[in-house]
Amino acid sequence: MSELKKLREEKNLTQEELAEKSGISVRTIQRIEAGTEPKGFTLRTLASSLDVSEKELLIPKLSPSEELIIEEKEVLNSTFKIEEEETLNHGLIKIINLSSIPLCWFPIANFLPPLLIMLFTKEKSPIVKQIVSLQIILAIIAPIIFMLVVILKLGKESVMVTIITLILANIYIILRNAFEIDKRKSLRYKLNFNII
Repeated sequence: MSELKKLREEKNLTQEELAEKSGISVRTIQRIEAGTEPKGFTLRTLASSLDVSEKELLIPKLSPSEELIIEEKEVLNSTFKIEEEETLNHGLIKIINLSSIPLCWFPIANFLPPLLIMLFTKEKSPIVKQIVSLQIILAIIAPIIFMLVVILKLGKESVMVTIITLILANIYIILRNAFEIDKRKSLRYKLNFNII
């Protein structure tokens, strides 16, 4: 049943009475009640004639049992989301994140420990994929930056400062993400995409 028909019947009006009150033809009212959605002038006029908002003419009202079903579905969905979050092993995720630290001095291989732990433990949650993806990107970017410094011949001091800065930056990212995993069960530094 259309909203217009429900509202018209609630007001104890016939189609003809509503047509007379609103100035909209009986045929137009019949089409709307048959399923055509009212728009523009017709929508505004019918809403004002029935003393309702325009939204009420467009949004179907649910019966109490339908509202209860929708509420139950929302509760179930939120329960599943909570259970999904609880099933994540945050301790293992933190270990996977921290496993990059031993190879931080060798940027090309710093993604191998978290990748291997992820594969052996079969922990392939989105957060773990983000950790590994971030380390892969750092393993790509660090040598490029290092090579640029070498090619530009900025001196031995610049090369050492660059290496130390890259290592410390990666250690900071790893430790900061570990802190966020403990506090908020999420990552502070992450990519907008996954490589794996």
